[in-house]
Amino acid sequence: MKFLYHLGRYYLLVGKVFSKPEKFSIYYRRVLRETELLGINSLGIVALVSLFIGAVITMQTAYNIENPFIPRYLIGLTARDTMLLEFASTMIALILAGKVGSSISSEIGTMRVTEQIDALEIMGVNSACYLILPKIIANVFFFPILTILSMVIGIWGGWLICTLLNVITPEQYIQGIRYAFIPYYVTYSCIKMAVYAFIISTVPAYHGYYVDGGSLEVGKASTRSVVYCSVLILSFDLILTQMLLS
Repeated sequence: MKFLYHLGRYYLLVGKVFSKPEKFSIYYRRVLRETELLGINSLGIVALVSLFIGAVITMQTAYNIENPFIPRYLIGLTARDTMLLEFASTMIALILAGKVGSSISSEIGTMRVTEQIDALEIMGVNSACYLILPKIIANVFFFPILTILSMVIGIWGGWLICTLLNVITPEQYIQGIRYAFIPYYVTYSCIKMAVYAFIISTVPAYHGYYVDGGSLEVGKASTRSVVYCSVLILSFDLILTQMLLS
């Protein structure tokens, strides 16, 4: 019953978020601000993680393919498809759930315990729409860009490790990257990330918006939001894979 209670309250909050905004000009500026805070400021960690993921996938694939009858260029193909199908979306989403999700939950939770949300409601402002909608728009539109960036940097990281450690020749790796490329994989990964972005925006916002207590409860709400986001991301990874690739 407690699950149904939170699920119903979550849907009511989302419905409140998507009600008509008061002034579109204010929301436009807030979307730009949230894009910078939540999206652009995450470029560094996304690039770093993607670089090492691409390198490690290439090394592990090379060390596990020792059969002389298997073409070496398949190492590049495996690294490419692994980055495109899974790591550039799901792995990056899990990292962003920790970074962005905890930030959203802490920000809104702090506003709740310091009664700033109550002040917005007294002034007649739809606090849920004003605080959460710009985050949803910014993340849903910018996180797929981070996914594409992750793909490019991860594939480049695999090429770099081939060049530095001579796992395979760079020419073989590039041949594998170009072999049997399916453009839909990029679209599939971006669709998944857009769904993950909605989860990362709304679930932590829910936990922060309804936090009750002091600063200690804000920290607990932030932790819960990251856990729930991670579980939902992995669940929707399975659902979306079945829907989009089967």
